This record gives sequence, C-alpha cells and structure tokens, in this order.
Amino acid sequence: MRRGPLAGLRVVEASTLFAGPMAAMLLGDFGADVVKVEHPRRPDPARSHGASKDGVGLWTKVLGRNKRAITVDLSHADGQELLLRLIADADVLIENFRPGTLERWNLGPDVLAAANPRLVLARVTGFGQFGPYSGRPGFGTLAEAMSGFAAITGEPDGPPTLPPLALADGITALATAFAVMTALNAREHTGRGQAIDLAIIEPILTLLGAQPTVFDQLGTVQQRTGNRSVTNAPRNTYKTADGAWVAVSASAHSVAERVVRLVGRPDLAEQPWFASGAERAAHADEIDPAVATWIGQRTRDEVVEAFAAAQAAVAPIYDVRDVLADPQYRALESIVTVDDDELGPLRMQNVLFRLSETPGAIRWAGPAHGRHTDEVLGELGLEAEEIARLREAGVV
Repeated sequence: MRRGPLAGLRVVEASTLFAGPMAAMLLGDFGADVVKVEHPRRPDPARSHGASKDGVGLWTKVLGRNKRAITVDLSHADGQELLLRLIADADVLIENFRPGTLERWNLGPDVLAAANPRLVLARVTGFGQFGPYSGRPGFGTLAEAMSGFAAITGEPDGPPTLPPLALADGITALATAFAVMTALNAREHTGRGQAIDLAIIEPILTLLGAQPTVFDQLGTVQQRTGNRSVTNAPRNTYKTADGAWVAVSASAHSVAERVVRLVGRPDLAEQPWFASGAERAAHADEIDPAVATWIGQRTRDEVVEAFAAAQAAVAPIYDVRDVLADPQYRALESIVTVDDDELGPLRMQNVLFRLSETPGAIRWAGPAHGRHTDEVLGELGLEAEEIARLREAGVV
C-alpha cells in the first residue's frame, strides 16, 4: 500500500467519543502515524457506544482505524512523563479533556511547548477554553441545541428536533482536522507550533449560514419549516406508489420549471411569482400537491427515471441497505471492506475524498484497547522490564 500524503506526520490523540477521535481518524486516513492514548482501566466510551458484535464495539472499528492504541494513566506522574516522551518528536496532540485538566496534570500548553516547541496542540471542548460555560461538560447534543440547529429542524407545529447522529461532533472533527493542517502550515513559516482552541458549539453555528446576519439586519428569526425551504420550492419529501420516499430540490428556476412541467402543471411556471425562489416557497401549498400527486402515482424507480430524463433534481431516500447496493456509491468505492483481526472482514465508509496522486487508505480497522502499548513504548526506548513495572503499577 502506498504511503499517504501525511506520511511522516506524528499525531498523539488523547481524546474520547467523537470529535477528537474523528479528527485524528481523518489525519490517519491520509497516512499520519496516529497513537491513541486511553486510560488503562477506563477505555474510550466509544468502545461501548452503540452496536457491538461478540463484545467488540463496532463504532470504534471506524473511529479507531489507522491508529495504534496504547494505554497510559495521565493522572499518574509516570504517565505524564510518558506523554512528554511521546510528544517530544510528535507534530500534533489532540485532546478533549475539560479545561484545566491538562494543567492539573502538569501537562499544560507551556509544559508541552517546552518539551516540543513545534507541537501543534488541538484542544477540543464543548464550550472552549474560557468563558462562563468553559467548565461545563459539553457534548454534541448541547451544541446542536445551542447553535440554533434544533430550533429550525422539525415540523412547524412540532418540537425542536435533534439529529439521530453525532452531527456537531462530526462537523467539529472536520474543523479540527482543518485547523491542525492550518497550524502545521503556519509552522512552516514560524518554526513554532501553537494551541488550537476549538469549541464544539462553534463549527455547527458556522454551517447554519447567515442567520446572525439576517437577524442583525432584518430582525428575522428563522422558524421550523419541516422539509420545506423558505428560499425555494418545490423542496420536500414525497411518498411513491410503492411506499418509498424521494426528495426533490429545485433551487434553480430552470429546475423548478422542469419539475412542474414534468408533473403536468406547466401553468404554475407561467405565474408571475414563479420566477422567484422565495415567492415559490411562499406558494408551496400550490406547488406541493401537484408534485406529491404525480409522485404518489408512480414507483420510486419510475419517479427517479422520469426526473433524470427531464433533468430535474430528485434522489431516493435511502437507508443503509440502499447505500450499500447503490451503483454510484459502488463506482466511487465509498464503502470498502477492511480485514480485522477481531471480527474478520468488515465494511465501513472509505476515506473522505480522493486524491489523484497521493490517495489515502484504510490500512487497518480500530484495534483492541491497548493493542500497541508495548510496541509504542518500546519505540520510546523503554525496555520490557520497565514496561512490566509500569503495567504492575497501573500506569499502562
């Protein structure tokens, strides 16, 4: 397997659950040597989060891929010394302890920088390193609530709706990986590393668009609209004759016109309000029934084929079974099979993007807790007797 574009980059990950581990996963996917540090007796909770097979957590097979797993008790003085040795020639440390924890363990940014002035320290927390909420425990759900995401998600007469996945954490992971690469690029100019303060409540707020600006300038607060949009129509989900669902989007005027002509309502395209996306959205009660009726008289495959022929935008609403069977995903190799020493062959999402010259790859699935402790500590120069002593003391 070819070396990835980040080969030679050394990353130490001391984080749990989703945002920090996923950021490290993204770096590992493109060749970085990622060493995941977990507590010897309290593994990353992601190992027991969600579904498992034969006692092996499946989520951690994805989050832990391309990483070497070691155990170190960072609250122990010997464990702190081990971390300092680990980061001495590392490029990146990703941590998501509550603010003040590293400092309490004598591992604050100043200590880490003294051990390695070129280190990029990525600190991922719920609310950031300062401010009135910084000491609170923070999870992605809280960010989805506080960012405004939940307030605009759901039906108009229903409750605010949270996503059924770690959405804010995933967005934060992408932002963290980007922040790390930005800081590494800056290091090329300054010769010095720096600390990254990334609060989970912020990246999802950024992705919500111009809401703060719209409120600042117009005093408008976005409301829940279900699957409809306030900026265009038709935009909704529709049930087909065979009980499936499809999603239709018509952000462009030309696409909206193709849709209404396809469903037998060309008269709608002649209305003076039709040329404006916002005006079409305001007349969704006129557009939606026509689209829903036409779609409801045809099977999913018939709908998708007709829309494709008309060059109108539609997509079937998939569950995971559909994703695995879809020819486009297969062509892109979006799902790959990885051999695992615990579970055997297993399928998971491929790396995030394709590079033509230096592609990333999944070299192995997430390893067992502490699988590489002896290997990594041996690389630091520790003899077997010293590792055994540390293990007996509960440090590793």
